[in-house]
Amino acid sequence: MNLSFYKYQGTGNDFVMIDNRTKIFPKKEINKILQISDRHFGIGADGIILIETDEKFDFKMIYFNADGSQTFCGNGARCAVAFAKHLNIIQDKTTFLAVDGEHFAEIKDDIISLQMINVDDIKVNENSVFMHTGTQHHVELVEDLNDYPVFENGKKIRNSYVFPGSNVNFVQQLNDTTFRVRTYEKGVEDETLACGTGVTAVAIAMHKTNKTKSNTISLPVEGGNLAVSFDEKNGIYTNVFLKGPAKFVFKGEIEI
Repeated sequence: MNLSFYKYQGTGNDFVMIDNRTKIFPKKEINKILQISDRHFGIGADGIILIETDEKFDFKMIYFNADGSQTFCGNGARCAVAFAKHLNIIQDKTTFLAVDGEHFAEIKDDIISLQMINVDDIKVNENSVFMHTGTQHHVELVEDLNDYPVFENGKKIRNSYVFPGSNVNFVQQLNDTTFRVRTYEKGVEDETLACGTGVTAVAIAMHKTNKTKSNTISLPVEGGNLAVSFDEKNGIYTNVFLKGPAKFVFKGEIEI
């Protein structure tokens, strides 16, 4: 079978996008997901995103990591919004469904602002912070992010958590409102150029631990720049928005 696809990227997180409104994609065949995601024998991507119809929402986003596991992906969701606009499903605003529930998003001047879930269960440890921002995240401050062994330490920490494990974010504070981030992602099992749920966790963690008093945080990542804003009251973070670009790269067909 020849499958039509689109390739999108959000600050270096790259995704294969598939219009699955006619239910053509074999979702239960994990080997197909592995084939498509493979950077040597397939298209290559951090994940695969299916756009499907939904009775209550503009569309439903289904996300697969490169290893076939399912989760929520913030940068993937921003790319899904851009793809849905390309398909004329939406215009500049949308409410859609993902694995972690309902999301609102808005497109303005090529920047996609995605509302994330509220966060109130935050575990502050001696050297790290842990929370769920659509998926689990470990956040840890380090001194020199350029030379930090992200892969080695990220893999070790990721596998130290009880299944299904955690993404691992290493953070260097640049100033009062800017934090550089590098992330080891589960499912990809490597460092990625960006992680939307990861920078969201970092922004909240830095506020929670009083590294910043701002509710708008700039987050440079390896693939570009993201921003997170939020409201906070009594330790509960609401109106959490992840903001950044999402770009079309190319389209094509692959035999699966």
